[in-house]
Amino acid sequence: MGSKERFYADIMALQPEVTGSCILVIVKYPNGESARFVVDCGLFQERGYQEYNRSFPFDSDNIDFVLVTHNHVDHVGRLPLLDKNRKNRYGSKIYTSKQTEIFLPLALHDSFKVLKDTAKRNHVQPLYNEENVEATLRKVVGCEYEQPIYVSRNIKATFFKNGHLIGAALILVQISYPGYEDINILFTGDYNNKNIFFDVPNLPEWVLNLPLTVVQESTYGHMDSTEIKPVIQDNISSCIERGKTALCMVFSLGRCQEILHMLKCMQKEEKIGRDIPIYLDGKLALRYTELYCKADLDIREEMLDFLPENLRYVDKESRPSILNDNGCKIIVTTSGMGTYGPAQVYIPSYISREGCLIQFTGYTAEGTLGRELKDTPKGEIVTSGGLVKRKYADVEYTNEMSAHAKADEMLEFLRQFNNLKLVLVNHGRLESKRMLSARIADELNPKNVAILGRDYLYRICPYGLVRSLSTSYS
Repeated sequence: MGSKERFYADIMALQPEVTGSCILVIVKYPNGESARFVVDCGLFQERGYQEYNRSFPFDSDNIDFVLVTHNHVDHVGRLPLLDKNRKNRYGSKIYTSKQTEIFLPLALHDSFKVLKDTAKRNHVQPLYNEENVEATLRKVVGCEYEQPIYVSRNIKATFFKNGHLIGAALILVQISYPGYEDINILFTGDYNNKNIFFDVPNLPEWVLNLPLTVVQESTYGHMDSTEIKPVIQDNISSCIERGKTALCMVFSLGRCQEILHMLKCMQKEEKIGRDIPIYLDGKLALRYTELYCKADLDIREEMLDFLPENLRYVDKESRPSILNDNGCKIIVTTSGMGTYGPAQVYIPSYISREGCLIQFTGYTAEGTLGRELKDTPKGEIVTSGGLVKRKYADVEYTNEMSAHAKADEMLEFLRQFNNLKLVLVNHGRLESKRMLSARIADELNPKNVAILGRDYLYRICPYGLVRSLSTSYS
């Protein structure tokens, strides 16, 4: 066995496409010992991959630690299942940024509630229980940005600020062994180069100069930022001018707060009147919004006042009066894909009202209500909340507010590294992964480019790619 085969790391992904993010890394040391860890542990949301949610193709007891890039359910939603599956109840630690540590209890308790309700409707057992959530939260370790921390004897991790979301991180993993150069892997998670709520610093020079494997997301690897056409403000303004209701579907964390800030700016620019009622609905969105206002999240001071005038919070008791009010208004509500949360009440109510607007503000996965509405022509039948309705409302979609970088921005990110040994393109539909990987190979010419998925693992050593192998999750 050559020296490259004595000290190496195998990298493999559990997710075929966008949601359900979970990357398994198995490290082999020259002395015969090994280490195993996962980066993220999310829920699958595409209908075709729901069965993947129920189990892991590896022994949970063998996982030494978990790294979390950010607090979205498709990256954290199965952490309690990982804990549930352990025979060793002490389990392994879960490392996140300090801000994600603040958000995570809200996300996991909400995820449990949704999974419990869904399981009840489907007459199956939920994936995990509340005790599993609490046990998971006891294992969380919040980390400061740019401060390396040893997560095991030979492995250290460093979190770097990522514009995707408050608390999001690029995670650099450095694996050491005496007498060998380090194996350096940078996981982008969901990546963006900017955020309206905080500044995104450049990576330090020492990181840019490392011999590096980058695991790069590719959600929008099929398009450039120049292709984005801003439409949300015009759509909302047009709806309000007609005296109708505009329904904005948002994700609880990040997108919700950005939409509220956008509405505030629209008021200042007189694109909508300050007298137009704006309603915010969704328990999780409300709690995250309160944290934005009160918690120490390193938000820029001028962005702390981001709430629009005439904003009213909605609860279950006040919701019927809003639904019965035919007046002009804006409703900001969860869930972003339309399948869960108050969307289950609002969409059936407004889908058949001509002139009303249902505006989706981000990605809608295959099998979600948002995707079904997108694929249904106006005037045709849709089923929402068990009700059969005709689609007469204006249903619009945009990626202008996406928290994911586009292909040109991802290429610019990768271009700054001086010694790219391997780029593993991850977290995107197959078309997006193929298009981005081809552009990386053509425009950046790193030593190797490959697509990360469930079929192949990639064995790397301190000098880069050793080879690819059929996936083995043992």
